[in-house]
Amino acid sequence: MTLVDELKIRRTFGIISHPDAGKTTLTEKLLLYGGAIQVAGAVKSNKINKTATSDFMEIEKQRGISVATSVMSFHYKDLKINILDTPGHKDFAEDTYRTLTAVDSVILVVDCVKGVEEQTKKLMEVCRMRNTPVIVFINKMDREGKDPFDLVEEIEEELKIKLQPLSWPINIGSNFKGVYNLFEKNLNLFTPGRFRLDEEELIQVDDLDDEFLDKKLGERDAKQIRQDIELIEGVYDEFNVKKYLSGELSPVLFSRAVNNFGVR
Repeated sequence: MTLVDELKIRRTFGIISHPDAGKTTLTEKLLLYGGAIQVAGAVKSNKINKTATSDFMEIEKQRGISVATSVMSFHYKDLKINILDTPGHKDFAEDTYRTLTAVDSVILVVDCVKGVEEQTKKLMEVCRMRNTPVIVFINKMDREGKDPFDLVEEIEEELKIKLQPLSWPINIGSNFKGVYNLFEKNLNLFTPGRFRLDEEELIQVDDLDDEFLDKKLGERDAKQIRQDIELIEGVYDEFNVKKYLSGELSPVLFSRAVNNFGVR
């Protein structure tokens, strides 16, 4: 295989965020789904007695933060995926800035409780300089966070990027029931405490007016998700992949990485 052929099958993603948004946890879950590791660790967890694969230095294990960029790979379909887990802490930001020059795309992790934070803004400035494609991954949806519409508006204004939701949450915090995937037209239901990879419940819902939705979510939540999706589809055009690749448009996904929810 030639060098050109090798480059064609590679995709490199840098994962960035303000500290504690869930960046390293997401990295671990992607590696888990990709088959690169068998057990996901956590930077801060009393339940999982394993340090994160990407936190390999002793200082990272002791302090619970990433201080150097780690490169990990796995195969997905016919592609080789390289994941770069970058330091979120500002003291080690120079390493992250250098890393961003080598990626095909960035996954920006946002804590739904805290929203846009200081380091997130600085990292996005670097991405905008190079028109780097960005995927926004809004994490920790089972916590009492900001209203999703307010959060999307805040991200657009603070980071000066144009967003388009590809999934949308059904409630937040203790009432979080899951997300509706606008791109694939399915319902992904959330169950607290689940950690196995095969436990996501994906239900095809091509027609949101189907009474099945009321039975599955309850009348109130079914009505709310219909209204939300109607508003989103009225505001946004069909997702344009070319605009994403040119850095003009960023898809948004809602999730809970520590439970594997929304990672696949």
